[in-house]
Amino acid sequence: MGYSQVALGEKIHEMYPEIRQHGISLSLDFSEEKNAWLVKLKKDSHELITHLGKKDADECMDGIKCVYLGVQIGEFIRNFERG
Repeated sequence: MGYSQVALGEKIHEMYPEIRQHGISLSLDFSEEKNAWLVKLKKDSHELITHLGKKDADECMDGIKCVYLGVQIGEFIRNFERG
C-alpha cells in the first residue's frame, strides 16, 4: 500500500464530489483483520459504515472508480434526502 489514509480520502473526494456537495463527512480507518478500509460517511444523525477492499482502494488511487462505493454513497445521499 503505497499511499496514506489522507491521500485515499482526497482521492475519494475527487472521484465522488457529491460527498462534499452534500456536506457529508468522510473518515477512513484501515482494518488489518479485514484487509480493507472502513469508510464512514456521516451527515447529521445519518451514518453509514462500509468496507473498501484493499484491491478496490488501490484501483481508486489509480483513478478507477469503485462502483460498489459509488452505489453506497448514492444510496446514503438518497436516504437522508428522504428523511
